[in-house]
Amino acid sequence: MSPEQAKALYPGAETFTFGDNRALCDRLLALVREGRKTATCGALRDFEAGGEALPVAGRRDIALDWDGNAALVIETLEVTRRRFCDVDAGFALAEGEDETLEGWQEGHRAYFERNGGFAPDMMLVCERFRLIEDLA
Repeated sequence: MSPEQAKALYPGAETFTFGDNRALCDRLLALVREGRKTATCGALRDFEAGGEALPVAGRRDIALDWDGNAALVIETLEVTRRRFCDVDAGFALAEGEDETLEGWQEGHRAYFERNGGFAPDMMLVCERFRLIEDLA
């Protein structure tokens, strides 16, 4: 399904892509589909100065696959801002990517280093969500 078709079904939805490469995007979409991924986060800097739209509790958004096709619709349940060093195990494990807080920290440190830089006190936008529809 195209993003335009999905937006017609979900007016007001934003579109976004999980991850920064095809393999990671595919893996994260699969984790959402399996019900293992119910949270995500991004660097606050990526939302500022004309960047991505901030998630908003209650809004339904469209996750795209790496080719730009609509893959999933999620509904944001909660949005918080916290420093990387303040992310707790509960949130980290809800991201579904690792089995420990330390594993989450390692993977996300590498991600942020690839995408604009990392600092332990960097601010994150942390989102909890639920899957509404699988569009694949």
